[in-house]
Amino acid sequence: QVQLAESGGGLVQAGGSLRLSCAASGVTTGFNGVGWFRLAPGKEREIVAAIRWNSLSTYYADSVKGRFTISKDNPGNTVYLQMNSLKREDTAIYFCAADSRRRIGLGTAALLYDFWGQGTQVTVSS
Repeated sequence: QVQLAESGGGLVQAGGSLRLSCAASGVTTGFNGVGWFRLAPGKEREIVAAIRWNSLSTYYADSVKGRFTISKDNPGNTVYLQMNSLKREDTAIYFCAADSRRRIGLGTAALLYDFWGQGTQVTVSS
């Protein structure tokens, strides 16, 4: 069984930074990747960034490119999301999710991710 635990959310002023952590426990060998998703009020869940477990290749949504960085402590089991130049529209609950199945490429659709954390609130004030 796999468990994911997010931490690092909070309240920050626009232009500030936060670093989210996602600690994975259990059987992580064979993971395809880990993604960060967010859910904002009145909006659909969207992928923010993702990283392949072994190759460390990455994906970023256009809305966060140049501001957010996803990384993994290799060979550890923690994935980070460094968020800089935060905007009010980044306010959301952020979830990390793991895709535990072998596949070609890094998935960006939520349905490809089979383990989810509980989420951490990020609030950006003006």
